[in-house]
Amino acid sequence: MNQFIDAYLIELDSYQHVLNGKIIKSIFFGGGTPSLAPPVFFEKVINKISKYSTLAPQIEVTLEANPTSSEAKKFYDYSRAGVNRVSIGIQSFNQKYLKFLGREHSADEAREAIFYAAKYFSRYSFDLIYALPEQSLKSWEEELSVAIKYTNKHMSVYQLTIEKGTQFYGDYKKKKFTMPNQNIAADFYYITQNILSKYGMPQYEISNHAAAGEESIHNMTYWEYGDYLGIGAGAHGRYTFNSIKYATVNTHLPEKWLKQIEERGNALQHKEELSEDEQNEEKIIMGLRLSKGVDKKLLFNKRKYKQLLEDGYLDEGENLVRATEKGRLVLNRLISELIV
Repeated sequence: MNQFIDAYLIELDSYQHVLNGKIIKSIFFGGGTPSLAPPVFFEKVINKISKYSTLAPQIEVTLEANPTSSEAKKFYDYSRAGVNRVSIGIQSFNQKYLKFLGREHSADEAREAIFYAAKYFSRYSFDLIYALPEQSLKSWEEELSVAIKYTNKHMSVYQLTIEKGTQFYGDYKKKKFTMPNQNIAADFYYITQNILSKYGMPQYEISNHAAAGEESIHNMTYWEYGDYLGIGAGAHGRYTFNSIKYATVNTHLPEKWLKQIEERGNALQHKEELSEDEQNEEKIIMGLRLSKGVDKKLLFNKRKYKQLLEDGYLDEGENLVRATEKGRLVLNRLISELIV
């Protein structure tokens, strides 16, 4: 563990030229299970960043955490180390669905994790997954209504998707379970929007809901195409230096990442300069996820843009264009048509 902690600090040193003089608005410890790391890890990383940069007075420091009892009981120690927000992978309050999703925690542990989060953090969020096999619209409505009682003005809700190369995909192909059809999946989506909006947490991004002012600062950085450094195995980044926007990807395997850091001070697998057109494409991809939309000037495929407006997939204001509710249901297709 000490080797890995030292490697993170060394990698941060390699970005000293980028960090110098910056005001840092957010730090996000995510990917894998960062809450398994000891609290001293977070303290040392935050201190290293503050050595080169200024931490904003209202900085958001988020930790992704699993809701197992062993991790939740360390929330106090994480708060002492400088973490001030947790994002908990609840996924469901229903024991049957937790088993299907292969989660190690129980529904009781999920509730206990939220109890500890509320005790030690002024801001926390958790995520849920819907449109599961055999899940009825009524049962999802009931689960969402229960979840609202535990929320702290922010919730992430994702529709289950089956990705190739996963155990879910293999089981799906073997017909061990069936997924809701597209029409029912759309009904799940509409129910989610209606209930969470009713309780004062409207959608601000395709999968995220929050009360005004409670949006995730860090995730908004991605969607608004701000700069961020990616540190650690498999991390990706987008940052500007000397007026050039760079895209970076780190080596994925942790042991290989560690070896490269120790040998050369970084573990970059890929680094490239992004052209203006490439940046605009990424701004469209990220910005259309937001409810407020994206700058209209970025949509250079005017013919396709006008057609999508006429078909009701897009809606435009004076300077911004956004996906309509109809458009958000087919967002990936929408984006691919706009950037061709």
